[in-house]
Amino acid sequence: MEILLNPVVISVVLLCILCLCRINVLLAIMISAIAAGLAGHIPVKEIMHTFISGMGGNSETALSYILLGAFAASMTHTGLAPLLAKKIAGMIKSNKYLLLAILTGIAILSQNLIPVHIAFIPIIIPPLLQVMNKLKIDRRAVACALAYGLKTPYIVLPAGFGLIFQGLLADNITQNGMTVLKSDIWHYTWFLGLAMTIGLLIAVFVSYRKPRTYADVKVAEIEAVECEKFNKNHYITLFAALMTLAVQLWTNSLPLGALVGLGIIFGTKAIDHDKMDKLINEGIGMMGYVAFVMLVAAGFAMVLKSTGAVDSLIASITPLMGHSKIIAAAMMLFVGLLVTMGIGTSFGTIPILAVLYVPVCISLGFSLPATVIVIAAAAALGDAGSPASDTTLGPTAGLDADGQHNHISDTCIPTFLHYNIPLILFALLAVLIF
Repeated sequence: MEILLNPVVISVVLLCILCLCRINVLLAIMISAIAAGLAGHIPVKEIMHTFISGMGGNSETALSYILLGAFAASMTHTGLAPLLAKKIAGMIKSNKYLLLAILTGIAILSQNLIPVHIAFIPIIIPPLLQVMNKLKIDRRAVACALAYGLKTPYIVLPAGFGLIFQGLLADNITQNGMTVLKSDIWHYTWFLGLAMTIGLLIAVFVSYRKPRTYADVKVAEIEAVECEKFNKNHYITLFAALMTLAVQLWTNSLPLGALVGLGIIFGTKAIDHDKMDKLINEGIGMMGYVAFVMLVAAGFAMVLKSTGAVDSLIASITPLMGHSKIIAAAMMLFVGLLVTMGIGTSFGTIPILAVLYVPVCISLGFSLPATVIVIAAAAALGDAGSPASDTTLGPTAGLDADGQHNHISDTCIPTFLHYNIPLILFALLAVLIF
């Protein structure tokens, strides 16, 4: 009973119910944050103060998304995005599976080789929607492909965001009593990558393989330049994109990189200055909602942390584990799922879980590979499927550009089922075989 009354459980369950009832995600997160604070016996005034102060935790991410949305709009105005879409359409001809493979590959590169995260989605996806409509691709399959590319690389590949995630795993596991090198993490987490790959194959070839019809709706009132070959403005825009990446890698600041990219585009007059306000407005329209959801998600996370509910939840389930490794692993995965669904970030979940999970794993005799896999899975669970995660918000921002893709039913539920279930099963299997 104590577990059911925990603020984390109450707020996350409420968040899911509200989203399933088609309450706007932004409002659902705010209501759930208030519920978490009340369940944690925090006064209402203090809840809102904590919530608003916590929103600053994702301010850089929110600013990045708005500026990158403006950059994406500029690529459309110069005609580069539609031209790239045509090139991709020419490559795939009428092979929808090749298109899904290309989009998955681009998503993977966005996490490791060219770490721009979801910034590529508003650039690439909207111009391709008509191609998808022509091929009658179920957009739920595209959402699963994009989520796979956004999530699997940081779990498995030791580069880009993966290096950060695996470094956090190694540092926190070592600090709490079990030594592991950062370079060894991927030797164990490939097992979770296999689970994700199976989930992707089921989504593409089984669950969403049947044709689905969408109306041909004009994506936006954009005066795209129609041309078949690259021109001067296209090369300038490509150079601006490369400089955006270079500045981001050099300064570790995505907003500064996006600002430099926009400066190059307007400074060279690839787009006239009188369109500047229009582009910024389109950038806000394209990615502003995602930015605000990320802001309120950070506020929600701060309220959850202020209640101390995560520690008490873990303390509540510890006596239920007994001496069974399987039951202990299942409990740890359950808590990880709840925490990440609420906070919306796997990276921020690792330090919260490791401090209590590693001693439990040691006491029950978990092997090092099993410990790494269970904690990695517990942190990653919920990232796909969470209404407040950029792994789901990003694909929806692109696929819903014409208003025909629902965030909950077409992105969150499909990605939750196809990735969280395999991750849980494979993490439990790892306890038995490693």
